[in-house]
Amino acid sequence: MSRENVELAERVVAAVNKRDVDAYLACCADDVKLRTPWAAVEGVYEGAESIRRFFADLQDWAPDFRLTIERAEPIGATRVLVFLRASLRGRASGLPAAAIRGGVSDTPAERDIRTATLFDFAGGRVASIRVFLDRDEALEAAGLPDG
Repeated sequence: MSRENVELAERVVAAVNKRDVDAYLACCADDVKLRTPWAAVEGVYEGAESIRRFFADLQDWAPDFRLTIERAEPIGATRVLVFLRASLRGRASGLPAAAIRGGVSDTPAERDIRTATLFDFAGGRVASIRVFLDRDEALEAAGLPDG
């Protein structure tokens, strides 16, 4: 089942990049929970209508938001940890996301933010998604040694 879960997590990421909320929801349980720390879309989104709001919030906040998968690792039979790079510019300020979160200058390399996402699965579908801006925190949440 772990390979199928990795493929499902990859489809969720692809759906975010395409802004295809229906493809995203097709991968998820009806009561899916998304926890995200991104400033303008921060919080917990639960269920289909809330996920639709997340997509609308994301489009409004950072229409060019894009995720690139660096690697995806199954953790047991019901989890996948995905290491990503997020690229975006905030709509209102035009600043790269790194600047919005921490005062970094506007250079191409600094537009990419290294993140991690922990996916939990139940019944062959995504049950929860937790986004981490700190990869060590993601490793800890997954029960893995950091580094």
